[in-house]
Amino acid sequence: MNEAFQKRFFKPLEGVYDNGTQTSSILPLYFQMVPEDRRASVLASLTRKIEQESNGHVGTGLVGAQWLMRTLSDNGHADTAYQIATQKTYPGWGYMVEKGATTIWELWNGDMADPAMNSGNHVMQIGDLAVWMYEYLGGIRSDPERPGFQHIVIHPYPAGDLTFVKASHQSMYGMISSSWKRGGGKFTLDVTVPPNTTATVWLSAKDAGAVTEAGRPVKGAKGVKFLRAEGGAALFEVESGTYAFGATM
Repeated sequence: MNEAFQKRFFKPLEGVYDNGTQTSSILPLYFQMVPEDRRASVLASLTRKIEQESNGHVGTGLVGAQWLMRTLSDNGHADTAYQIATQKTYPGWGYMVEKGATTIWELWNGDMADPAMNSGNHVMQIGDLAVWMYEYLGGIRSDPERPGFQHIVIHPYPAGDLTFVKASHQSMYGMISSSWKRGGGKFTLDVTVPPNTTATVWLSAKDAGAVTEAGRPVKGAKGVKFLRAEGGAALFEVESGTYAFGATM
């Protein structure tokens, strides 16, 4: 089926699908439909359209917006996602806030649209922004292999000019929290893992061997097991408890 999809819609010279909209690239990328040797070109065309055509703003409809922020972040462009999220000019969520909105409009230009054509509380228009904030900026997400937060993945993305993020989630096992700060080449991550759960923690670290927990070398920390270094991060498996990690970025 995927072979037929590629044959029908993919344009290899342009690195786009069908009519080349942002959504037509986002969906195949997110759902792993793009052949591995074509992902770079499709991603490049997507980010180029965002920067050049949308000027760093939202450039999708409702369907594409459901996967926009996560697709960018999963493919090394968390800073682009952050740029979109923090725009204060039209179109974007920040524009709504600047115009006094306390809920999400149905239309990006809800302040000027005919009220009869515009819902003032249109939850689906938020896309994956809220999910992205918790799962990517805060870094709290469930493990699909062990759902319901029996096993937790803590994987924050320090995007843009953010210097700290605090996030928490009340799970059926108890409170999960993630709080990180960065500055002066240092990165700290405080994590709370509730009873009867475990977590995989991704810590931004230049040197996995120099990571600390509670101010001491992580090697001897109780309840912490080093897994591997990957993509500029040190990965640890941790038991339930509260941890204070530190690293050099």
